[in-house]
Amino acid sequence: MFKNKFLTSTLILIISGMSTKLLGMIIKIIFTRIVGSKAISLYTIVMPTYSLFLTIASFAMPTTISKLISEKEDVKVINTASIIIILLNLLIIIIVHLTAPFIANTLLKEPNCYPLLIAMSYTFPFASIACILKGYFYGKQKMAPHALSNTAEQIVRLVLVLTIMPTLAKKGYVYAACGLIFTSFFTELTSIIVFLICMNKKDLIDITKINYNKIDAKDIFGLSVPTVTSRIVGNICYFLEPIVLTNTLLYVGYSSEYILLEYGSYNAFAVATLTIPSFFITAISMALIPEISKYLAKHNHKLVKKRLKEAFIFALIIGIGFTSVIYLFRYPLLSFLYNDVSAANYIKYLSPFFILFYLEAIFSSFMQAINKNKVTLKITIIGSVIKLVSIFIFAFLNIGVYCLLIAEILNIIIVVLLNYLYTKKYLNSLG
Repeated sequence: MFKNKFLTSTLILIISGMSTKLLGMIIKIIFTRIVGSKAISLYTIVMPTYSLFLTIASFAMPTTISKLISEKEDVKVINTASIIIILLNLLIIIIVHLTAPFIANTLLKEPNCYPLLIAMSYTFPFASIACILKGYFYGKQKMAPHALSNTAEQIVRLVLVLTIMPTLAKKGYVYAACGLIFTSFFTELTSIIVFLICMNKKDLIDITKINYNKIDAKDIFGLSVPTVTSRIVGNICYFLEPIVLTNTLLYVGYSSEYILLEYGSYNAFAVATLTIPSFFITAISMALIPEISKYLAKHNHKLVKKRLKEAFIFALIIGIGFTSVIYLFRYPLLSFLYNDVSAANYIKYLSPFFILFYLEAIFSSFMQAINKNKVTLKITIIGSVIKLVSIFIFAFLNIGVYCLLIAEILNIIIVVLLNYLYTKKYLNSLG
């Protein structure tokens, strides 16, 4: 097994993910009990906006750098990537400062979101540089540094939550929510330091040279733009999700307090619990990209199909196993994790479909590896439009936040089905 880089990379990332997720769960339990449901709900409302801007800021660097390094075997591409990322992040910080009042007051209809939006903008440059370094190690198929950085991040976050969060919580739930966002600044900085320590000395010297290469830039934009566009579409949907939901439910007659608490319960408790096994899927999908890229470059189609099949088998086993456990033990699990079982019914109806949800990351990584990011973009647009339209339509049935649940299920089924049909067609063309 240890001669198979795909399996060893996946195994290391899974072990890393397990320890990270365990620490993350402990941190979430502590944080939730320290700050209460209001801070959690406020943080949850801002997260779609955070994810949208972070998607643009990071510019799909983990997958882009991973693919370029596995193909070119030249680390100098990081120099060009770093220059692009720094300029892009400076622009995004300015944009966030200019648009934060409008987003908080007009779109999210929650003025208390403003300081959270400002806080999040300063975390982007550090998160983006960390993404470049992650891509370097993914491309080299060296996963141990990634495992170390994840563990170090969570330890730093735990220390910050234990030492700073109680003081911030006493000042108010807005301070507490801002505090959680600012922990990302320190955790990403920790990740960067760990990656630099683990990097090969010769490569470290090469990447510290300021050098902009037009050919590398063209390759980076060629890979990143379609991937980022696809993710932006998905994140725009995620960004618009609370806006469409809030405005439609307010129009129908639901109170803003109900929407805030139920949407927070749905995202922060139900979806967060169902995505606990996602670190397994992330490990598989990230290990898959350099493998598929490498074998496609060598025209070894047999191993391309074999690796994809292995990835799907792993994802299905993990998905079925975890969703079954979460479904059966949803009440004690929610009580233990959050001291709140309000999301139990959301988990009950969502869990069977999350088996399919875990396959989305595998399909996405495969599309990136075969340079079919435009296909992913089209599928994402279709799924996103269906989801937003479904939220709007089903909201008028007076079923509350369940309109979002139905829209999510439809989105998962359609996206996975379209990905499957295209992948099957592509593999058949290989012979």
